[in-house]
Amino acid sequence: MSRDDSIAERMMAMDEATWLRHANPLSVYTRYLGLPLLALGIWSRVWLGWWALLPIAAAIVWIWANPRIFPKPASTNNWASKAVLGERVWLNRKQVAIPAGHRRAALLLSILNGLASLPVIYGLAMLDVWPTV
Repeated sequence: MSRDDSIAERMMAMDEATWLRHANPLSVYTRYLGLPLLALGIWSRVWLGWWALLPIAAAIVWIWANPRIFPKPASTNNWASKAVLGERVWLNRKQVAIPAGHRRAALLLSILNGLASLPVIYGLAMLDVWPTV
């Protein structure tokens, strides 16, 4: 587990029951609201000043609470549940080895995700809409 994975995982404090609840497709699909809400909160600093911390905090609370508020899914035989279970496998890769081809693919996707975040961060810092979206 990389240092970043470990920090993020500790902050989310997800136990077995929370992971199962997060595997609910409703949790997965509504979690997609997290980044736009966070970006809107950061962008709102122009209009709200220090009050922008409220929507930012609300977005962070949503990101933390989302895996906890939905019930355990009736089935995990769907794309969303399998994605969550795959995330769990990835986070546990130090304890249970992942085949090299799968590990490379997941690492490449993680790197691409990190690189794609850079324009968003720049856009939010500079209040430039095109890199942000």
